[in-house]
Amino acid sequence: MANSVPSGPLPITSVNHISLVCKSLEDSINFYQNLLGFSQVKRPGAFDFNGAWLFNYGIGIHLIECKHPESLPKKSEIDPRDNHLSFQTESMAAVEKKLEDLKIRYVKSRVEEGGVYMDQIFMHDPDGFMIEMCNCENLSSVLLPL
Repeated sequence: MANSVPSGPLPITSVNHISLVCKSLEDSINFYQNLLGFSQVKRPGAFDFNGAWLFNYGIGIHLIECKHPESLPKKSEIDPRDNHLSFQTESMAAVEKKLEDLKIRYVKSRVEEGGVYMDQIFMHDPDGFMIEMCNCENLSSVLLPL
């Protein structure tokens, strides 16, 4: 008798973590701790590769130091349509000021739906992974399921 596959989606309860390969563990820890507010947490000692675990906002970020950093692609253009991780913020002005003070390159975007505006700021982490800061919850009142 064959195993029966349950119907419907997988029983997911939440996002646990994302893993990011980085050139410099120190640079990435600094970015995620000091700019985005993540805290480093204990990482199991059984791993046989260099890395760090960070946590905040109900999500973990697992940094994995690349064995061959020169092999990682270099990204210079900030493209809002690239793979990215998005964080909700209550002050787009504070985000923009902080990025300007730290001389971190960013791109701004504004989306309008039904007279409601959502602002977005996109930047790269030290390895070119896209980070978005937004007031996305503004659109929750006009975006309904299909």
